[in-house]
Amino acid sequence: MLNYRELDSEKLEYVTIASEDEIQNGERLFVEIDEYEIVVFNIAGKLFAIADVCSHDDGPVGDGEFETEYEIACPRHGAKFDVRTGEAVSLPAIIDIPAFPVRVVDGNVEVGIPVD
Repeated sequence: MLNYRELDSEKLEYVTIASEDEIQNGERLFVEIDEYEIVVFNIAGKLFAIADVCSHDDGPVGDGEFETEYEIACPRHGAKFDVRTGEAVSLPAIIDIPAFPVRVVDGNVEVGIPVD
């Protein structure tokens, strides 16, 4: 699984994507950083970021609806993913998607992406 949330900070570059007030509770923000298409969610004041791509058919998982507090369903075929970890939690997806660390520094939301 490509869970970048578990990488050491030396292996990550944090990129500012928005101010903290731009992603209100219950909202999502789509961003592209280098080759990564990412969707950031604010769930009850906590920020989570996953790749905006379903591992089943490369569809835009970020457009899906939440089935539970942390599980989003891909709008194409219903595969579900945990936005905290990127874990595929239901068929037809069997491969996890990348999850990225998110932090707030001086009122700015930053997403950590891996450095080569």
